[in-house]
Amino acid sequence: MKLQRKNRLRALSLGAVAVTGALTLTACGSDDMGGSTTGDSTASANSKIDCGDAKGQLLADGSSAQKNAIDAWVKQYTASCKSVQINYKGGGSGAGITAFTQGQVAFAGSDSALKPEEVAASKEVCKGGQGIDLPMVGGPIAVGYNVPGVDSLVLDAKTLALIFDSKITNWNDKAIKALNPDAELPDLKIQPYHRSDESGTTDNFTKYLIAAAPDQWKYEGGKAWQAKGGQSAQGSSGVAQGVKSTEGAISYMELSYAKDGMTTVDIKTGAPDPVKATVENATKAISEAQVVGTGKDLALKLNYTPTAEGAYPLTLVTYEIVCDKGNKADTLPATKSFLTYIASEDGQGLLADAGYAPMPEEIITKVRSTISGLS
Repeated sequence: MKLQRKNRLRALSLGAVAVTGALTLTACGSDDMGGSTTGDSTASANSKIDCGDAKGQLLADGSSAQKNAIDAWVKQYTASCKSVQINYKGGGSGAGITAFTQGQVAFAGSDSALKPEEVAASKEVCKGGQGIDLPMVGGPIAVGYNVPGVDSLVLDAKTLALIFDSKITNWNDKAIKALNPDAELPDLKIQPYHRSDESGTTDNFTKYLIAAAPDQWKYEGGKAWQAKGGQSAQGSSGVAQGVKSTEGAISYMELSYAKDGMTTVDIKTGAPDPVKATVENATKAISEAQVVGTGKDLALKLNYTPTAEGAYPLTLVTYEIVCDKGNKADTLPATKSFLTYIASEDGQGLLADAGYAPMPEEIITKVRSTISGLS
């Protein structure tokens, strides 16, 4: 365990680069075409990125939770591999998987692993192979809120379930008061926001509620929101904007979207103290994940009810979904080169500064080996 801990800390620190600016990337056919570069594909003298034979345009879609990470990676990668243009549209996990199984993108990002029927559909695109899940980005699902005068807030799974099921409707409710005896909770209507699109973030958030508050959350879960009431918005950026602009609002989003003064909830778990939504605390929980995929698939089973001190229970892992065999010849070199970079120590080293958690060393080592064998 000490060695694993050392490796995780090393992954957090190695190659950390301050991420400045944001590269806005959208899919082909939209107004903004990010990541476009020209020139040869030889890596610069100061870069460890191996461009190989990578060239041309790489289209991808999927998880909006990882888009800030993808933007940071693309900025570094295309600075070295100047013959590659990468366009990632963060249209949500559902949209990404659909685009992948229809053969529209080279790879997709999803905050949930492929379902059996999606694997079956992928075999039509991956000639002689199938789609596989490569865990690449981790992080906490922050619960952001906008309650004037309340700078610190503790909630547990049961209370969150009742809030997002519209059973607790006011911020001075006795259940919230019991968890926050020192807070000046206002007589203010709660405005819960959920995702309008099919989302792996929704899937992971509701898996947490199902696991930690089964008596309060009676829904099946999945990428589509099922509870009644509340307001909806498109993508992680949409729900984050809803919280920022609406007094009384609360929503779930990847931590990198909970910025610009937004306050996040501390989650009460089985540990003695409530746990903050931080990269480090998410890594503690993700380190308990188990690989449950078979063959080259590296799908993980997360622990949504950790009791270890400082382990944040509301986490997600974003997978890059790609064909293990049967990738298109014109995109395979760029796909392998880019995925190799983002799984490298340098690529994973960017994540902490961007608000994400690197994959534990024992998991990312398997990812690197799998990428090297893509064909």
